[in-house]
Amino acid sequence: MRANVGLKVRAAKLIRGDADELCDVPCFKLDLVRRLRKSMPGEDELSSLAVLFGVLADRTRLRILHALSDAEELCVCDVAHVLGVSVSAASFHLRKLRDLGVLKHRNDGKMAYYRIARPLAAKLLAQALRAGGSAR
Repeated sequence: MRANVGLKVRAAKLIRGDADELCDVPCFKLDLVRRLRKSMPGEDELSSLAVLFGVLADRTRLRILHALSDAEELCVCDVAHVLGVSVSAASFHLRKLRDLGVLKHRNDGKMAYYRIARPLAAKLLAQALRAGGSAR
């Protein structure tokens, strides 16, 4: 029981950012650590980037981004043909990309057309492909 109380107190201090509780060893580069902590991105920015990188972690969505990078916009059927998948599978991934803010869409009658809304995603993909597609 006593150990759990100690863990809860330590966790509360970590959440508040009490640096003394992060490590039992003294900080050797205190000025550098302070500068790095001040320059750390905010939680909202990191959450947004985590979503973007999560989108980029799926092969089908990467293929959609690649196709839309070379086309101004594509309808769901054309995306399905490019990927060689069913319309429902293409629609699922397109909707996911749209819901996450990576793609925009417009309706024209019964047709839905998609285009890139967040160019950073396409730029990251293009840069990774130019670099060889693998982390070396």
